[in-house]
This record gives sequence, structure tokens and C-alpha cells, in this order.
Amino acid sequence: MILHPIGIVRNSVQEPFLIAGKDGISAREGPETSRNRARSSREAASEIIIDKNRIALLDGIEGYSHITVLYWGHRVPEESRLVDRVHPMGRTEIPKTGIFSTCSPARPNPVLTTVVRLHALRENVLEVTGLDAVDGSPVIDIKPYVPSHYPKETIRVPAWMEGLMNELGER
Repeated sequence: MILHPIGIVRNSVQEPFLIAGKDGISAREGPETSRNRARSSREAASEIIIDKNRIALLDGIEGYSHITVLYWGHRVPEESRLVDRVHPMGRTEIPKTGIFSTCSPARPNPVLTTVVRLHALRENVLEVTGLDAVDGSPVIDIKPYVPSHYPKETIRVPAWMEGLMNELGER
């Protein structure tokens, strides 16, 4: 399988707030600072610069308020791609759980995804807020956010995830 980036992220985020390593993940600057960075990323501006030879892919995108961005976690070290279980968000008070039960960047294939608000399209540049990617992250796909594609019934998440979402003001 070969993936080809369609663009790149440009923003002021130089370092991921979580450090992925062979033993799992940890907060770069401590839990409180990491929580604050996660909260502030929802309002932070980014540009997604699409390759000019792919500009036709953007036709009609400005009709959406939100888009889903899939990007490659290029700063995730190779050894962390072998990690099976982590403390979510590097929080040791939360028991380790399997990678596929978390939003951890330490994944076998670091394909990361975020729903962002689309503010503007200028030629081949998408202006967005809420993108939690590091500057220089390769963008591998973009999809429109369509609410009807997601479940309407009650959604169940583990108590530890509910707690993290509450801390981040996402509930």
C-alpha cells in the first residue's frame, strides 16, 4: 500500500503535546499544560495547503462548514508504532488500554483524523480552526463532515473517556 500526500499543514504548532515513545505516550509539559493546549487547539488557526495539481479536488468544499482531515503523524517515532497499550493522554491514573480504544497518536499506522471548522478557501489553501496537527504534517485525505453519516442513537464511551472529554470541555 502506498499513500501519497495531497497537501501539508501549516500552523504554529512545532511540537506535539503528547510524546509517543516505545513505552507509550506521555504529556510533554505535564497534564495541566497538555489539557490547556488541547483546549486551545480548537480555536487555533491552520492552513491546509493542497498541491496545486490537485486543486480540482476542492471544487465545492466551501459549501461545508466542517471537514474531516486525515493526516499522517510524521512526528510519531517508529518504535512507538509497536506499542499495544497506553495510558490515555499519558495519564497514569487511567489504566492502560489497547491503542484501538484510544485516540493516541502512537498507532501501527499513524493515520490521525480531526473534524475542523472550514473558514475559507483561497485557491489551493483551506483556512481552518481546530486542527490538532503539527506544522508540516502531510495531509492524506479530506472529507466533508456530513452529520447524517454519524450515529444518532445514544453513544457509549468508557468512563475514563467521558472524564477526559469533560475536562476538555467537549461534553
